[in-house]
Amino acid sequence: MTFPASRRLHPLASLIIAASFSTGSTPAQQPLKTLLVDVDHRPVTSLDGDWHYLVDMTGRSLYTADGAVHDGGYGMNEHPALVGERKGQEYDFAQAPTLKVPGDWNTQDPTLFRYEGVLWYQRDFTWQPKPDTRTFLHIGAANYRSYIWVNQKRICDHEGGFTPFDCEVTSVLHPGNNFVVIAVDSTRLVDGIPSVIADWYNYGGLTRDVSLVDVPNAFVDDFDVHLKPGTTDRLAGYVHVVDGAAAMPVSVRIPEAGVEASIKTDATGRAEFDVPAKSLSLWSPDNPHLYKVSIAAGNDSLTDDIGFREIRVDGTRILLNGKPIFLYGVNAHAEAPYRTGRVDSDKDVEAIFGFLKDLNANFVRLCHYPHDERMERMADRKGIMVWSEIPNWQHISFDKPSVYAKAVGMLQEMIRRDRDKASVILWSVANETPDNPTRTEFLSNLAAEAHKLDSTRLVTAAFLQPNNPGDTKILTDPLAQSLDVVGVNEYVGWYSYTPDQAEKVKFVLPEKPIIISEFGAEAKAGNHGPKDQRWTEEYQLDFYRHNFAMLSNIPQVRGFAPWVLMDFRSPTRNIPVLQDGYNRKGLISEDGKKKLAFDFIEKVYKDHTYGKPE
Repeated sequence: MTFPASRRLHPLASLIIAASFSTGSTPAQQPLKTLLVDVDHRPVTSLDGDWHYLVDMTGRSLYTADGAVHDGGYGMNEHPALVGERKGQEYDFAQAPTLKVPGDWNTQDPTLFRYEGVLWYQRDFTWQPKPDTRTFLHIGAANYRSYIWVNQKRICDHEGGFTPFDCEVTSVLHPGNNFVVIAVDSTRLVDGIPSVIADWYNYGGLTRDVSLVDVPNAFVDDFDVHLKPGTTDRLAGYVHVVDGAAAMPVSVRIPEAGVEASIKTDATGRAEFDVPAKSLSLWSPDNPHLYKVSIAAGNDSLTDDIGFREIRVDGTRILLNGKPIFLYGVNAHAEAPYRTGRVDSDKDVEAIFGFLKDLNANFVRLCHYPHDERMERMADRKGIMVWSEIPNWQHISFDKPSVYAKAVGMLQEMIRRDRDKASVILWSVANETPDNPTRTEFLSNLAAEAHKLDSTRLVTAAFLQPNNPGDTKILTDPLAQSLDVVGVNEYVGWYSYTPDQAEKVKFVLPEKPIIISEFGAEAKAGNHGPKDQRWTEEYQLDFYRHNFAMLSNIPQVRGFAPWVLMDFRSPTRNIPVLQDGYNRKGLISEDGKKKLAFDFIEKVYKDHTYGKPE
């Protein structure tokens, strides 16, 4: 299967993410879906809170017999039982229990803990339309496929469990009482991203914030403001306006930096700028400085908090603002500390970043999917550099153009949401995928797409440890040629060898900056014993002692990311007592107890015992 070398979208076309998929055709009246940016910095009407829900185990009220989506099901939000009508539908949201949104359904209702399938959400709300205003329904994320009705009109569909989308609802809202119905299907698909197998829990539902966003008829839907590469005193970027008049005036103001740019849109609604800035304080872990950036176009305006920095590679070095830097980090899943379930609140994020600061980390790999936007906002404020990844994890249908289109859509949604976050330095296109020509073409094209969508950041992917015979592991995967930085996942001392054999293992890796993107061993918190006894905290500690020594011998290593910050739920971890459904490689248990290895790595990172920036 051959994929085009270039899939760059027209600026206006880039607004539209494919909104229909294999379950059937989209109704003719269904408007196209737009992806807004900076929604967390706009005034919104929150729809978070209690939503009624109904479980549809057979999916029969959503899908027809041939797998298409029909519009005569629960999306109509009728009440046949209350009015005594004789209808085939047997449901009633008004009498149904409620779930909290945002939130996964698995941890809110014990009967739904292992449920994967279709669940319907419904909420009433009051609305007063405003003149010369458009309204969008914003959904921060819903896992995995979503179908949305407002006032009995199906307005959009979305596939992908970890990125936001916005559906225009202007034409279907009316003054007074309104309602929204959302069907979310968490069923894993062979042609999904991720596919049917994933080593993390498949939390279903409306897992991030839901809101209504008002914008003027002509509005800013996308923008970019960044430090011009190769400079320390110029800012460049663009503002895109939807449905604006020709040559619409646009302003970009950053008072602290002395920036006052007045520009005009071109025929596509895009206005570019390249302007001097005064005495910029560049963002870094030691100086996470953020500027107030104000953008205005016609009747629309917004203000963001943005840091300015340059990230690039030079040979095998990673340069931040022109200086070599080493990434002392860790992996983190979007698993809520203490309560488990999906991260969905400021409290969850504050707990995670408290642990990162305790570890003396300056870097976090947000695996294996885009996390809640709160994570990147906090990283901006705390000075933690971020690796952000789309869920191309192992068993993807790389031979299908439709799956490639999904990957491009997810990549675009991730980059579009977070291009304003200085903390994000790496876009990752995949984790642990098989080395074959079809996969390599797929991911090489995707890496090229990432470079086109955002030329100011580095592109990476994580490779599984080479499995060559003998003690020398040689990475020859051709995908590495398409990347700026190469991630290597290795588990010497856990899945192969013993910890004390690690130093005899040698790695031959590409002459590019290398991040050891995963390495770790499992230990049940509180389980103690001799260091050669697996599953003990002592074994995990000994693993890291030997692994850091081994990895320090790789000259081009520029970062460490142990696997993983906290124990997290996984459907594949089924050893009773020791695992009980959790991946136990965390440095911290799911209930917040720090293991012995945490203290060791905290000291390594504080003293910079291992790792050199050049």
